[in-house]
Amino acid sequence: MTEATRNPAWVVDLHSHTLQSDGELGPAELARRAYVKGCRYLGLSDHVDQSNLGPVLSAAIEAARALSGVFGLTVLAGVELTHVPPPQIARLVAEARRLGATYVVVHGESPVEPVATGTNLAAIEAGADILAHPGLITPVEVALAAKNGVYLELSARGGHDLGNGRVASLARAAGARLLVNSDAHAPGDLLTPEFQRTVALGAGLSEAEWQALSAGALELAKSLAERGGGS
Repeated sequence: MTEATRNPAWVVDLHSHTLQSDGELGPAELARRAYVKGCRYLGLSDHVDQSNLGPVLSAAIEAARALSGVFGLTVLAGVELTHVPPPQIARLVAEARRLGATYVVVHGESPVEPVATGTNLAAIEAGADILAHPGLITPVEVALAAKNGVYLELSARGGHDLGNGRVASLARAAGARLLVNSDAHAPGDLLTPEFQRTVALGAGLSEAEWQALSAGALELAKSLAERGGGS
């Protein structure tokens, strides 16, 4: 198998940040730079909690409508619920969907941030679409994620990536779905197809598992685009 056939032609990246939270770029520049690096589906998922969910999501929806197709990529409007107290997560997941979020990410229990214990479980029970960098996740929680169809993230972001190996191993045992996302905050964080594959293999996935992950990510992105926010 040659390098060209091993690597997908482009990136599906469903976790990125703009000036609406702590990213360095506006949506248009982020989309253009992502496209040049090889992205064809880009999810905007700025940090939100109870205080800013509405305006941040509204801006993401407007950006998705304005930018999808312009640069040759589809932009999807999401949010990342970040450091939200676990008892409030289910309500905010539902509220984000009511307000038009194409998908909902929850900021998981990373080994490098003081995320409240119980966040991973609350996000999975709430049926969030993606649990980001959930490095301190338990086998029971991974099994529930597999049952509920929640995607677990292998993160390309330094620090958050420390839990990738554990997440990949537990997901393999439970049959849970995985994604490789950039969690981009700056231009240099954006993924190329080659580096996205490297993150997956570095987490312990085999080449066949990486190919299956890529196919699943594309299927998910297309499904989300049909759901709304990417047209």
